[in-house]
Amino acid sequence: MFLKKLLFTGMLGAMALSACAKENQRPNVVFILTDDQRGDAVGYHKKPLLGIDTPSINKIAAEGVQFENMYCTTSLCSPSRAAFLSGTYTHTHKVYDNFTDYPHDLKSFPLLLQQEGYTTGWIGKWHMGEEDDSKRPGFDYWVTHKGQGKYWDTTFNVNGERKKVPGYYAHKVTDMAIDFLNKVDKSKPFALCLGHKAPHGPFIPEAKYDSIYNDTPVPYPDSSWKLGDKPKWIVDRLPTWHGIYGPLYGFRKDFPNDKASAIVDFEHFVRSYTATINSVDDSVGRIYDHLEEMGILDNTILIFTSDNGFLLGEHGMIDKRTMHEASVSIPLTVRFPKKIKGGTVIKEQVLSIDMAPTIMELTVGKKMPSAQGLSWATLLDDTKDAEWRKTWLYEYNYEVQFPYTPNVRGIRHGKWKYVAYPHGDGGKLRHMEELYNMERDPSESSNLAEDPAYADIKSMLAMELAKTLKSTGANPDKMPIDQGIKTELPEESIR
Repeated sequence: MFLKKLLFTGMLGAMALSACAKENQRPNVVFILTDDQRGDAVGYHKKPLLGIDTPSINKIAAEGVQFENMYCTTSLCSPSRAAFLSGTYTHTHKVYDNFTDYPHDLKSFPLLLQQEGYTTGWIGKWHMGEEDDSKRPGFDYWVTHKGQGKYWDTTFNVNGERKKVPGYYAHKVTDMAIDFLNKVDKSKPFALCLGHKAPHGPFIPEAKYDSIYNDTPVPYPDSSWKLGDKPKWIVDRLPTWHGIYGPLYGFRKDFPNDKASAIVDFEHFVRSYTATINSVDDSVGRIYDHLEEMGILDNTILIFTSDNGFLLGEHGMIDKRTMHEASVSIPLTVRFPKKIKGGTVIKEQVLSIDMAPTIMELTVGKKMPSAQGLSWATLLDDTKDAEWRKTWLYEYNYEVQFPYTPNVRGIRHGKWKYVAYPHGDGGKLRHMEELYNMERDPSESSNLAEDPAYADIKSMLAMELAKTLKSTGANPDKMPIDQGIKTELPEESIR
């Protein structure tokens, strides 16, 4: 009898160990998110901004996959972060601006992973709900701050205790991330989100990187002054805070200003922006090395990306918000050797809303029913041609506090980009459009919207925009703040 009991107890123990081992086999997640880092601001890019070298980020790309065409669906911090977490468009998650919190009843991939037994943590810049740094649903471990935070000596809410943490932001959040990794229960998988402040402005590089680009020429982008075929609001924006003549970052205070001193200020602006990213790269290297020291690197999905891009003089702009390439293009590279072959390059157009459903598939093998994005895990299988989206939607909603950009609704459909500007400021702006062939004109130098030769293409793309708005649950006839595109279009798709 005793022997039977002993054998039965042993079987139960073996079953428990087996269940534990199975849970341990589930991959960990480290999701690193920067702020305002444009797609070419990484060293592995074909034409890296200022020739930036990011060896640690490059290492992830070399040992994993790099996405050549990664885009955000709203180029604004809070709406984009909500899209990454929920896998939904802005009109669905309803975080329309930088002052709206992430809805507590909206599913996020950290919340779903927590329900699957993952230990979850957020460390660093959250930036949804400007004055609220309290713990959000879905996280066991919580470290953030109010609003933007500071490059130096930020006051963090560390699991409910607010305290000033002396030091440079990138290094301090890395210290806290490593502390999280050291404290996690090794018998359970974990998901850590690490949010950086950089390269959000005003840019303050740490001393060792402050002057590394001083000898690098910083010419104005070719598109800076070629505004003759652009919508009038872009020209009107030039002397505002979001224009290249504006006062926001201290250069070109006069209008117009072609003095040598103004050019020097612009060069400093771009160099400082870029230099803050080098500190982020140091952080990525420390996280990579620590995962390797812990013996869990190869069982961790290591993701590096940004919430949105940033215009550095393109089309006369200093900002984001628009659908222009420098604003919407962001870096994405992922390392996970169990599923991803090193050196993989994906050319399909991948979106911020694809992150959550992909993480759910790679970790627990489950779909995310509420997501509007697609899992790009299917693109990792090079043995077959994966079906992928043909069209995607971009949206930005006019902000009363920042009245320099109107409502934006646009689509990418293959090589074509079509952008419409419904009324967004009480009717002062007329409806205007932009149309680009992105294969022939990747810098968006020639707006084809008023060219009669492209009238049929523009008409079909306008129909496709209306169809896409409707199919994703947006009302094409009503914007959150003002009236949108008023049109009656057939339900046929562009050929």
